[in-house]
Amino acid sequence: MITIIKNIEIYVPEYLGKKTIVLINDKIEGIFDDIKIPVNFLDIEEVDGEGLIALPGFIDAHVHLIGGGGEGGFNTRTPEIKLSTLTKAGITTVVGCLGTDGICRDMKTLLAKAYALEEDGITTYSYTGSYGIPVESVTKSVKEDIMIIPKIIGVGEIALSDHRSSQPTYESFAALAAEASVAGILAHKAGVVHVHLGDGKRKFGYLSKLIEETEIPKHVIVPTHCNRNHDLFKDAITYGKNGGYVDLTTSSDTSAEDESIKASTALKELLEAGVDISNIMFSSDGQGSLPRFDENRKFIGLGIGSVSTLYGEVKDAVLEDGIPMETAIRVITSNVADTLKLNAKGRISQGKDADLVLVKKEDLSINSVIAKGKWMIRDNEILVKGTFEE
Repeated sequence: MITIIKNIEIYVPEYLGKKTIVLINDKIEGIFDDIKIPVNFLDIEEVDGEGLIALPGFIDAHVHLIGGGGEGGFNTRTPEIKLSTLTKAGITTVVGCLGTDGICRDMKTLLAKAYALEEDGITTYSYTGSYGIPVESVTKSVKEDIMIIPKIIGVGEIALSDHRSSQPTYESFAALAAEASVAGILAHKAGVVHVHLGDGKRKFGYLSKLIEETEIPKHVIVPTHCNRNHDLFKDAITYGKNGGYVDLTTSSDTSAEDESIKASTALKELLEAGVDISNIMFSSDGQGSLPRFDENRKFIGLGIGSVSTLYGEVKDAVLEDGIPMETAIRVITSNVADTLKLNAKGRISQGKDADLVLVKKEDLSINSVIAKGKWMIRDNEILVKGTFEE
């Protein structure tokens, strides 16, 4: 099947102007100024992209595919995510993770959900483990998980500076990072440690010490929730200026007690402070719980993360904060692909997977989504649903 999208403006993520995109099956064949289409040639679909903008398919590197939560008891466990919930948000590649509860939710269940979503049409990966150290791996070790299981690209989300963490020693954290790093080298994967940073006083302490005192490279560590509060974000700016990755969470609690910084605002502040755009990413924490605790760490309420915020914050960065689209879109496309070594993702270019999000030029709203060459959403109509979606 050949799909030709003509007269469409393209961000690859760099802006190319109005071009023609050719897709053959699940790959991008190329981008052309113009192309002659053979008359009566079978299996060619021609699409007029006038008024639309083509963006690379979005990558969400932190989603609780089988749900999260439970901090308020079993009835506060959040539900699994649906395929169309992801595709309506423009997400064509997703990385699943476990959170606080690594007992009633485990890696085998997470991998099963990832395989199910892949069979439904999008691309999926996973981290191994949950909040705690030592990690409950699928095989006998984190290194073996990363090396042997294709979908596992790193370990996480490991909780630090949080009262819900396993309170690991620095030495145990450093050993885990070393194990993941070596596994990544051997398997030609990212081998990242995806780190959940809480609102504790240690903040980036372990991460900064790791970079200063060991040979483990900075690119192995991906701290998330860096915009959780102003104190943590201040340290995130310093960490980013020193070359570390900064992952901003787009979901936030809407209560008055929420101290988080809006991701689009945080992006602008990071750029103004001199942090390299290549080191900045967004992730949604979709289907994760957004628990609220009082000053004594007692649970007082719960929200739920939404994957729709991933592109929503990018759109706000462009429309409200004045960040150019070709800069803002990198935080959910090429930057994430580079960090996680997803070589077929994150860009619109020849040979990459045919993952595209078409948005309306007038308001940047999502119009259509193509995953691996297949229309998942077209003109705001859901064409592909998960097996048990109504």
